[in-house]
Order: sequence, then C-alpha cells, then structure tokens
Amino acid sequence: MTDFLKLQQTLLDWYGSSRRDLPWRSAPGDHADPYHVWLSEIMLQQTTVATVGPYFRAFLDRWPRIHGLAAAPLDDVLHAWQGLGYYARARNLHRCAGVVVRDHGGEFPADEAALLKLPGIGPYTAGAIAAIAFGLPTTAVDGNVERVMARLHGLETPLPQAKPEITRLARLAAPTERAGDYLQAVMDLGATTCTPRNPSCGRCPWAESCTAFAAGNAESLPRKSPKPERPTRRGVAFWALAGNGDILLRRRPEKGLLGGMMEIPSSDWRETPWDLDAAISGAPFKAGWTPLAGMVRHTFTHFHLELTVVTAQTQDRSVDGVWCSEKSLGDHALPTVMKKIIRHALG
Repeated sequence: MTDFLKLQQTLLDWYGSSRRDLPWRSAPGDHADPYHVWLSEIMLQQTTVATVGPYFRAFLDRWPRIHGLAAAPLDDVLHAWQGLGYYARARNLHRCAGVVVRDHGGEFPADEAALLKLPGIGPYTAGAIAAIAFGLPTTAVDGNVERVMARLHGLETPLPQAKPEITRLARLAAPTERAGDYLQAVMDLGATTCTPRNPSCGRCPWAESCTAFAAGNAESLPRKSPKPERPTRRGVAFWALAGNGDILLRRRPEKGLLGGMMEIPSSDWRETPWDLDAAISGAPFKAGWTPLAGMVRHTFTHFHLELTVVTAQTQDRSVDGVWCSEKSLGDHALPTVMKKIIRHALG
C-alpha cells in the first residue's frame, strides 16, 4: 500500500531545497497572490516556462492589479499577448478579469467550484489556483503531474485513456496542508528530474517508491496512443495595397480560431485545394490580383496551413477593413501566421 504521508513529506523536503525560482511563486509555506497564479497558469497553457516569464513580468508592469487589466481595451491585451499563441486564452483572460472585478470585488473566490464558473478557467486551472493561492486540499494535473504519477504507480494504460486514473491517484496523494507547495513540487519534479527523456532517477526523492524505476522502464511511461496525422488546409491571402502603399487589415470574428485578432484578409482555409480564380472572386475588391512566388506555411495545433499570397492595388479606401502603413503594423495585434504573410509579401 502506498504511504502517501511519507511521499508528501519527502517531496516537500526536496522542494524546500530544489524548487524552481519562478516570478509568480511565493516562498515555501506562503500562499501566492491569486492574480499572479491565475495569470501565470493561463499563460502556461500550451507554453513553456521560459517563454512565459518575460510576458508575465510585462503584464504585471502594465497591469499590476486585476482592475487595470479588466479596464484595458481588448486590443491592448491581444497586442501584449502577441507571440504566446492560442489567442482565445487572451480573450478569456480579459473576460475573466472583468467578471472578477464586477462580480467578486476584484478578488478571486477561494472556492474551486466558484473558480470553475469564471471564463477560461477549467478543472486544471481551478485546481491550481485553489491549491497554490488558497492552500485548499485539491490538486491539478498537467503533463508533468501525469508523467510523475504514471511512473510512480507504473501505469501501463496509454494516454489519454489513463487520465481519469492518474487524476484519481494525484488527488489521493495530495495533502490537506501545504497543498500548493506539494502541487508545485510535483510539477517541479516532472520538469527538472522526472523528465520525458533521460529522467534523473538517481536524484529523485521518490525513487525508492517508484514502480517504473524498480522495473527499469521509467522512460517508456506514460505510454501514449498514436496521434492522428494533422490535415493540411489551404487558402489564399490578399496583400491589398492602397495607392500610397498602406496595407489592408481586417479583424477576424470574435469567435473561432484567432478570434478578435487583426489579419491579412484571406479566403476560407479548407482541405480542398483552391482554384485561384475562385478564391480571388472573394477578394476584398475587384482588381488584377497577382500571385507572389512561394508559399506561406504555418502549423496550428490541429492542422497545417498553406497559403498562396496574391497582391493588388486600389485607390478605393472605403474597402471594409483598416488601412495601415508598413511602419504602424506593429501597433496591431497580429498573430504569428499573419506576420509570416507580411514578411513573405515584403520580402
């Protein structure tokens, strides 16, 4: 039978001397600022710690309290988010800040169920805030926690099928006191010691209790079901210029991929290849659109994208969208794929 009390104490002792120094963390034994925990956890979704650090500091410099973030224009938040990707997170971040200020007096509720009702907060983020910011006896399961628990218990069931069992075991192991330190300790263990490749089992505080270490198969766990191949979608982007060289930008719909961001206008992105004349029939204005050499390629989480870029000029500035000089492109919230189109067209 697993001795969870021993595991907890061993790991907390290790955390006291081996914890990562991260800008959103408090000292061991102290509860972190809920605003800092929430902001960092939203940023860390699908993004590395190394990437998030500078963004986290920049957000706090600009919006040190949630009231300022809630009052900021969404465009400012999206612009500050550029480079982090998955822009629905930024939109939900802004919405959530507004709800916390309006409905909770600017303070996050110290209740996991109430946290789950906030925009953009799912079970993982609610558990992380509840444990780390408020010390509530709960947990959260990210990739690091999945890996540590799968190896500790020698789980052979592949992910994602193993997620319910891993979550159950993680909750069983969570302490009633210092829940936040314990959760961050498991995350650090996975990030620095129980790594996906070449785990440092000889330095692991849980090695003597680890089923995978005893079996000599730590690196093979957790097993993963084969991922389906990403499909490729195709589209045509319209590099539209005014007579003075200004560039046409358009805002994407609020809902959906890259919602609310500015874009270079384009056709729909679809798996069926476009006939160029058919795509150009949906261009922002009628003109002799000329294809540029080469192609823009970008990969999203669920698909690859290939874009042909065509260009034309117009004197009609009443075209739907925003005309922008090349020098002021940086003033707009443009996702990475749009920056690739711009580099391609300007290059």
